[in-house]
Parts: sequence; C-alpha cells; structure tokens
Amino acid sequence: MEKQRYVIIGGSAAGMAAAEAIRRLDPGGMVRVLSDEADAPYFRPLIPFLISQKKRPEEIFLQGRGPYQGSSIEVWQQHRVAGIDTRAGLVTTENGATVPYDKLLIATGSSPNLPSDIDGLDCKGVFALRTLADARQAADRAACTTRAVMLGGGLLNLKAAFALLERGISVYLVVSSPEVLSQLMEPDDAFLIRQALDQAGLKILTGRKARHITSDTNGVTGVVLDNGDHLPCEMVCIGKGVRPNTGWLNCRDITVDKGVVVDKYTRTSAPNVYAAGDVAVTFDPLTGAPIITGLWTNAVEMGSCAGSNMAGHPRAYGGTFGILNATQVARMPFVSMGIVHTSGTGYQCHSRTSPGAHRKLVFSPEGDRLVGAIFVGDIAKAGLYRAVIREKLDLARMKDKVLDHRLHYGDLLCARGAS
Repeated sequence: MEKQRYVIIGGSAAGMAAAEAIRRLDPGGMVRVLSDEADAPYFRPLIPFLISQKKRPEEIFLQGRGPYQGSSIEVWQQHRVAGIDTRAGLVTTENGATVPYDKLLIATGSSPNLPSDIDGLDCKGVFALRTLADARQAADRAACTTRAVMLGGGLLNLKAAFALLERGISVYLVVSSPEVLSQLMEPDDAFLIRQALDQAGLKILTGRKARHITSDTNGVTGVVLDNGDHLPCEMVCIGKGVRPNTGWLNCRDITVDKGVVVDKYTRTSAPNVYAAGDVAVTFDPLTGAPIITGLWTNAVEMGSCAGSNMAGHPRAYGGTFGILNATQVARMPFVSMGIVHTSGTGYQCHSRTSPGAHRKLVFSPEGDRLVGAIFVGDIAKAGLYRAVIREKLDLARMKDKVLDHRLHYGDLLCARGAS
C-alpha cells in the first residue's frame, strides 16, 4: 500500500498540531509542512519575551517540546503557497515548487489588521507584532527607544507593552473603547485588571483613536490623537485584531466567507482538503453561529481534530466559544469564556467581588444553564465551569453550588447523568 501524502500549509499552532496527530495515527504516512516564514515553527504567544529579552528564539521553537516532537515531519521553511489545484491534487509555491498531496490542510493563520484611517503606518519604528521576525525587529528598535505608544488593547499588545516596560521604556496604551480588554469583558468586570495595569506603570488612554504617526529620518517621532494631542515616542505597536490569510486562495472549489468554511469534521467544500485554526470558519457551540477566532488554544484543538480526520479517524469538532481566554496581565490572572457581554440583554448575571478577586457568572434567561463566566484574580475551578458551559448542562439541582463556588467534579458527573 502506498504511503499517504499529507501536505499542511502553515507551520503554526493548527498546522503543527495536525502534523503531530497524523504522525501518531498514520506512522507510515509522509507529512510535509509548508511555511512561509524563515524560522522553524515556534510558540507565537511567547514572542513578547524576545522584546523583554527574557527568552531567545531557540527557546520558543515548537519541535522537540511537549507534544510537538516533530518525528519524521518535514518542514519546508520560506515556501509561500501560490495556489492549489484540487483536481490534480497539487500545491504550488511562489518559489516554483510543486507539491502533490492526497490530503491537504489549510492552516495559513491570520495577519494583523492595519487600520486604514491612520496615516504614517509605513514609518520606521511601527510594528504589528505577529511573527518572530516582527519581535526581533521590535526588540532591536527598543534598544534606541525611551517612549512607546501601543495602539489597541488586545492581549498580545498588552504583553508587548509589559515587555517594553520591563526594559525601562515609558509606554502609553491608547484604546478607542471605554476600557481595556473590551472584547473579553465589560468595563465593570475589568476594574481589577485596570488597577493592576495602572500600578505597573502603564499609562492608559481610553476612548481615543490615533489619526497620524509623525516621523523624521530616524523613524517614528510621535502619535497624533483624534483630540489633537501629540504623544512623543520612538516606537508604535499596532494591536487592532487580525484577519484570516485567504488572499492567496483562488480555488473556486473551496468556499471562502471571510475565512475558509468547514463542516464539523473540518472538511472544506473541496474533496480531501481540510482547514483549521485562525483561517477557518467554525461555529460557536452556544449559539451555533459561524465564528473565526485567533486563539492559540483553539487552533491547537482544531488542528489536532483535522489531523485525525485526515488520517482516517473521523472526529467531530465541537466548535469554540466566541470568547475563551485564560491568561495573566500585570500579574493578574483571568479567564473569560462564553457569553460575557450582557448589558441590555435578558441573560441572568451574578457577580461577586472580594479583595483581589472578581467573578461574574452568566446564566440563560431561564436561569437553568450557565452560558458564560469571568474570573479575575482567582481562577480556581475555571476548567469545571468551562465544561458546564460547553456541555450545556441543566443546573436545576446544583445552581446554588455554582453560585457559591462549591462546584466540584462529582457534581459535574451527576449533571451529565441527568442531562
């Protein structure tokens, strides 16, 4: 029997998780990953540590670490894909390579969203942190920077801001929303995080937008805001979300609607072609609505699922919450998941605040199901709550335990049996 030829376009979270799953399930198959980056695959969430100089590039490479053993997985670096011929089963690259496949995964990820209403984005010293190469350049620029401005309050930009603070650089964070992390929680739920950010020395301007980046022959000199204020700086970081990398995809057989559309088995509309990660359109298990997320954990889970399906072991993907983040900023851990923006809705909300901790639980309008949760400061048992939300468990017999934070794994098993 001939070896299956697996080709994966993209060497980040989804692509490498798929490669590892295939290698485990089909040890004899040929697994080839095409990456457009010059670097070997790496843990993208760790690139801010290059700016703070806490890590070197070789310390964040994927292969050989954790589940990413990379055994017999070929990674072709600097191979940007130019097109796919789904009828012939061929991938072509911009440098002229033609790669045949039996099963193909599209895991090309996403690119930073650069606002079109800000002038001067092409100045030297302006960064949109996404790749290891971006982080290297930002780290070099930081060496001659005393003041930096971060545009956008997403997680990667916040982590980059702290990396710059750790290098003794004065940092302004400018966000158009009323509070930081507005995509992950409402302003009233972010107060502990805001307090921690303030104490860490990050200067935050809310409700403001950048209009123009000023420069001279050395690069960035400042940022002009929509109220006319000018923030002097030598470095600007853009963190305004991401967009799926589908611009290269000119194949009519593959349906694209903002991202690559897949079914619950991660299959695209073309035979033997799958998609996973930031580039794929999946669904929210709570609402059923189509969704694209740029989360590393989601990409790993979806990539692993796609790899199983490609290797002939059918596995349905359970979808991903529109919001699912567990991380730490300014030494303040937090988890945000499910439906958490509830102002003006019929969802039942229960919030509790204690010194150093805040918790918000969101129930369905009928009050019988948990649909969202926020934990700030104390994130204990967040995994249990995630399972309760994801499995849509009936909480009629244990709602008091959920509200009092007395939920334990035995309760979860009982609820599963009753549902």
